[in-house]
Amino acid sequence: MDARRRRDADVTDVLIVGAGSAGSVLAEQLSADPGCRVTVIEAGPGGTDPVVASLIGDATALPIAADSPVVTRYRTALTDNPHREADIVRGACLGGSGAVNGGYFCRALPADFDDPAIPGWSWAEIEEHYRAIETDLDYPDLSGGGPITVARVGAMRGPTAAFATAAGAAEFRWLPNLNAPPMGDNTPPGVGAVPLNIVGGKRRGPGTTFLEPALNRSNLTVLTGTRVTRVRTAGPRVTGVEAIGAQGPIALDAERVVLSAGAIESAHLLMLSGIGPSATLRKLGIEVVSDLPVGQRCWDHPEWLMSTDWKTTAGRPVLEVVLISADLEIRPYTRGFGGRLEPDIGVALMRPAARGRILLVSADPDVPPRIAHRYDSAPADLVALRSGCDMVTEIVGRTTELGEPAWSTSQHLCGSAPMGRDGDEHAVVDPHCRVLGVSGLWVIDGSVLPVPLSRGPHATIAMIGHRAAGSVR
Repeated sequence: MDARRRRDADVTDVLIVGAGSAGSVLAEQLSADPGCRVTVIEAGPGGTDPVVASLIGDATALPIAADSPVVTRYRTALTDNPHREADIVRGACLGGSGAVNGGYFCRALPADFDDPAIPGWSWAEIEEHYRAIETDLDYPDLSGGGPITVARVGAMRGPTAAFATAAGAAEFRWLPNLNAPPMGDNTPPGVGAVPLNIVGGKRRGPGTTFLEPALNRSNLTVLTGTRVTRVRTAGPRVTGVEAIGAQGPIALDAERVVLSAGAIESAHLLMLSGIGPSATLRKLGIEVVSDLPVGQRCWDHPEWLMSTDWKTTAGRPVLEVVLISADLEIRPYTRGFGGRLEPDIGVALMRPAARGRILLVSADPDVPPRIAHRYDSAPADLVALRSGCDMVTEIVGRTTELGEPAWSTSQHLCGSAPMGRDGDEHAVVDPHCRVLGVSGLWVIDGSVLPVPLSRGPHATIAMIGHRAAGSVR
């Protein structure tokens, strides 16, 4: 009896892989029950290191340089004809990408959830979870007093002011609140201030507001600098994970395992663990646990960048307003990308038809998957992007010299393990985020989103963590 109790004491109730936006919310929610033992494993560093704290603390900077210790970089093929490559940058620290991004915190639109019609995920059922995670300082009646603080920039300067003025002259209306339903005066097309989870120049993301305040709970353990390499199973049942930490390989037992490592790493771990397209797994010598279309229909928001000759505004968030027209989001950034000193204007397609791929190429966890966005696979997407660039020229062409459009990406890769209803051939998880054919395993992050969102995904991914906690609990 005593030996059994000692063994059970080493088995965590819920093991969460990844301390990003969804994982941080999920860990706080589950560990609020003192009877639930929760372990979070994060490959990146914690926030106590002074260098890390300084990098992720300043919301006016993007700590994503090639030598940054708080991000992981992946290579992707944006297009096939011609072949164009780019880097994908993902946060690797407590808070994940939410600790290194620009603070954009827009909710999705009702149609993004009502159209797929996943049971339990209608807009009426999820809106309360958006409200629960945030406090909107500008519209407190529309939020639920949650810990993520949201506000908008008041006085506009530099590129933001120049673009907003030009858009107003072109008779685009002002949209009061991009987190409110698109109706009445809030109906696009128009320009609106971006809801930002930034207060006093500091990011107030899920890692800072949910996970960090819970770190003193005795039933919550967080292992940083530890990379999970495989989910362990016995038949169709999860038993834990294998990982590599500072002292070398370790094995951790768990009753339930949740992958919240993001669209790339959650898909990678599934396939390394025998959960994915069976033909690929067998070719690589991996025993098939569940034959599922992991990584076969992921999505992102394609973006074309147009340079300007405006002056960069120092000490400001990277994006303060956007123009929304149909499925396009026009983004007047306060700075340039790719080494450019002058600010860029981004033209992003929010409901693209193109679908990408994440492919396993080796059973070795040190070998990254092959990623292909396939942005040029849907001709209608290219037409829409060109129309967006024409719109930018019409709005600001008299106020700045615009460069030719250049391919980029919004860094919003999602949908690698999509949620689906019974009988959905594309589904990897069910409406409770449970992996099909594997007991005790969930995916809870942007991987499960089945269709592109009409807004950037950060707020939605945090909402998913809050909504899906009940399923794991």
